[in-house]
Amino acid sequence: MEIRRVGVLMGGWSAERDVSLRTGEGVAGALESRGYDVARLVWGSENPDLPDLVRCANVDAVFIALHGRGGEDGCVQGTLELLRVPYTGSGVLASALAMDKLKAKELFRLHNVPTPPYYVATRDDLEHLEQTHGNRGYPAIVKPRREGSSIGLAKAHDAAELSAAVKRALEYDEHALVERYVKAMEVHVGILDGRVLGAIEVTPRDGLYDFAAKYTPGLTEYVCPPRLAPTRLRGVMNLADRAARALSCTGACRVDLLVTEGENEYVLEVNTLPGMTATSLMPKIAASVGMDYASLCEAILGGARLHAGLAGQAPRATARHRSPHPSGVVLHDASAAAPDQRAAAG
Repeated sequence: MEIRRVGVLMGGWSAERDVSLRTGEGVAGALESRGYDVARLVWGSENPDLPDLVRCANVDAVFIALHGRGGEDGCVQGTLELLRVPYTGSGVLASALAMDKLKAKELFRLHNVPTPPYYVATRDDLEHLEQTHGNRGYPAIVKPRREGSSIGLAKAHDAAELSAAVKRALEYDEHALVERYVKAMEVHVGILDGRVLGAIEVTPRDGLYDFAAKYTPGLTEYVCPPRLAPTRLRGVMNLADRAARALSCTGACRVDLLVTEGENEYVLEVNTLPGMTATSLMPKIAASVGMDYASLCEAILGGARLHAGLAGQAPRATARHRSPHPSGVVLHDASAAAPDQRAAAG
């Protein structure tokens, strides 16, 4: 099926609604510049009925520009499967697994993908949290089990900070994930349709890549490709690919990793709907391999499909235009980039 009319689904009900609106507007404008008929589907209190919103738009496919709960966790994906409308990104199961940091970590361990040691805390654990934490040491990283964009993320240096961080994380979810802090370079790897695009090094000014560092210009330095030896970088990108495959992710996704000086790498998480704002990492990674923003959006749209195999489902949709940079989709050897191609942005 050829895609002519696209619904860009944005907004939603999560704590990341504003980020989603920025992503959605950027994607909509990019696709319109390529000649697509775009319907902006703003989901929320003004349009709470998602099935009705999609049906009335009469679109060939939906570009999901949602972030956080309700958008990345398989709920919207399941709705679109039942509506028989092809959509971008991963399917229901992969989306749900990636959003659930605990289940993702369990699968990483099953597939021998290294991830920082962790435990889960609930409100019932608060009274004895110091005993639960035991001799795991500090600092510790605390985050909600099911949130994105580092919502509720905190770094605890002692028992008092740990208790406060867990309480804050529990405001967003009934489970808080407590990870061992790993001193390391943070590297994010972009993957598109099963192929590694490239990687970017992230250095937040205050040392923690939280919500403010992600979306406030000037708070984070980006270096692309990362300052790693070529063989090390290839290993990091290979590990990212293994993590995405462990969760059965498809379409565009971003894998976040820690790379230590001691030759160890750890996967933090996989983002199945990476941000597409002006400060987002996926467009920066694509730009480093010669793919501009509009081409990236169109390439993501080209992967729109249905995953569940329900009776009567339409075949995979195909974008009307093709990316002018097809060779830019694959960069298994990022070391090929010349030194002057490294980009740092504040």
